[in-house]
Amino acid sequence: MGLVSLILAMVFNSCNTIWSGEEDCPQGLNLRFVYDYNMEYADAFNSQVHCVSVLVFDENGNYVTTVEETGEALKDEDYRMELELEPGNYTLVAYGGYACEDRSFNITPFVTKSASHINELYAEMEHNDFVSNDEKHDFFHGILNFSVEDNKMAEEKVFLVKNTNNIRIVLQQINGETITPEEFTFTITDDNSYMNVENAVIPKGLITYQPWSSGQISVGTAEDGETPITAAYAEFSTSRLTVGTAPKLVIRSVEKDEDIINIPLNNYLLLLKSDRYSEMGTQEFLDRESVWTMLFLLDSNNRWINTHIIVNGWIVRLNHVEM
Repeated sequence: MGLVSLILAMVFNSCNTIWSGEEDCPQGLNLRFVYDYNMEYADAFNSQVHCVSVLVFDENGNYVTTVEETGEALKDEDYRMELELEPGNYTLVAYGGYACEDRSFNITPFVTKSASHINELYAEMEHNDFVSNDEKHDFFHGILNFSVEDNKMAEEKVFLVKNTNNIRIVLQQINGETITPEEFTFTITDDNSYMNVENAVIPKGLITYQPWSSGQISVGTAEDGETPITAAYAEFSTSRLTVGTAPKLVIRSVEKDEDIINIPLNNYLLLLKSDRYSEMGTQEFLDRESVWTMLFLLDSNNRWINTHIIVNGWIVRLNHVEM
């Protein structure tokens, strides 16, 4: 029985050697998607990517075809996308999140084969006249060079990078007094809405990010056990953070009409980079981490006590960080 199973497996799985002359022999690419470029170093493709688009270009950079998957199949850990292609050398660009109904990014539309070039491919975050105040659908990018041989199915992996971030800002008065988000305006500015085929951010214009969510939360009670202690929060959704741009976080007091916090965002997010990641590059860290929480403590005048900051639960002492 074992010998029969082995022979059947060879018949169905070794088309390239047994049925190489048959017209119905599969030929092209069997593609696996991997998203392990995160701080857990664990593949989260099946749980985090809800739709995927693959654009294929020939060795001269000419557009060949697009293949998409938006169904439940992506949740299967054994999912592979099959692309039927003629023999040759190719480059593919994969986007996760573009084909979803609630997508937040658009890519260059290619319709006709060989009428467009890979260098014309760009991805752009949706915004309203350079203002963005909604929660972005997660967006991923990957690129792969590969070859297809006669009557063979190539087996390849494309590794994805997440291009979206969620940043939660929390304000708390150190004396425990009530604080509400309406007392402040929150903005993040960055020129990071436009990316080329290599996923590099290209200058297109400064985006003003405004919170997609804000509110007030209880963090406990005062010493009397009854008076609630509250904090205010504002949550942002942004495009890719890179070392090549200069995002800025500004929190302004409505009553005093003045900035209480005005800082270079990347510098402060990078304070979280532990020595355990000393070998990790700055851009890699910004790409792997995508969910951030920053807690600022204020004095009784609603001014930031800028001696330390809590980022993702880590208390960081501030000495000579650029303001």
